[in-house]
Amino acid sequence: MQYVTLNTGATMPMLGFGVFRVPDKRECEDAVYEAIACGYRLIDTAAAYTNEDAVGAAVRRAIADGICTREELFVTSKLWVTSMGDYDAAMAGIDDSLAKLDIGYLDLYLEHQALNDYFSAWRAMIDAQRAGKLRAIGVSNFYPNVLTNFCEIMEVTPAVNQVELHPYYTQEAALENMSRYGVVPEAWAPLGGGRYDPFGDEGFRSIAEVHGKTVGQVLLRWNVQRGVVVIPKSTHVERIRENFDIWDFELTADEMAQIAAHDKGYTGSRAKHFEPDFVRMCLGR
Repeated sequence: MQYVTLNTGATMPMLGFGVFRVPDKRECEDAVYEAIACGYRLIDTAAAYTNEDAVGAAVRRAIADGICTREELFVTSKLWVTSMGDYDAAMAGIDDSLAKLDIGYLDLYLEHQALNDYFSAWRAMIDAQRAGKLRAIGVSNFYPNVLTNFCEIMEVTPAVNQVELHPYYTQEAALENMSRYGVVPEAWAPLGGGRYDPFGDEGFRSIAEVHGKTVGQVLLRWNVQRGVVVIPKSTHVERIRENFDIWDFELTADEMAQIAAHDKGYTGSRAKHFEPDFVRMCLGR
């Protein structure tokens, strides 16, 4: 496993396990448990995923079974926009996440979207961090202009910005801007989010064959070599194990460029944050 150092001084694994769109409690708990047993130590959930309680149950189960200690895990959750109306609403949302997870504290807590009163919500997160409830705080889906404004005016700079990052939406300029402020990039949908078929791409398959790996492993490795934390999701044990096995090979500069050449810019993104209907959907969810 490789790690990245956050602006808090804490280290964060560069490969984690995500649970987006795994609402079934038993399925989610079992998948997270299997991931921890496989060696994953970064687990990513969110209030909006409605499975924080299942993630917490899996973590407690893994600790009880002696697979790991709480200190060895790096658990992330996110504050949804309906809990970002003001300072008090945000603090209530933070406490709700902590209660559902029931694992003592969160290693990282993110604002899920740059919507509603995310400035007041950030001040609540700063206070929760100072109180020991959150070890690090960050953001998600903050575009470069929004992140720049945020970093320039807020007292505490986000430790992480979790955004959509995959070969069809490489966001090189966003990565450069995050680096300027010491914000660690983290990729949601690192395999394309189901919108594309990277597994059928002959170019990706040829690279995978050279290294004796799968296309999924190659694409995860591509992001990691760019300095991006990845959190692939799966509920299948074989794929969970496969996604974890990316540390015994390295892509060449030519292979990295070949993968990045699939970039479609903003049209390649799945979540359309610049579109009013998408914003209204988030605010009304």
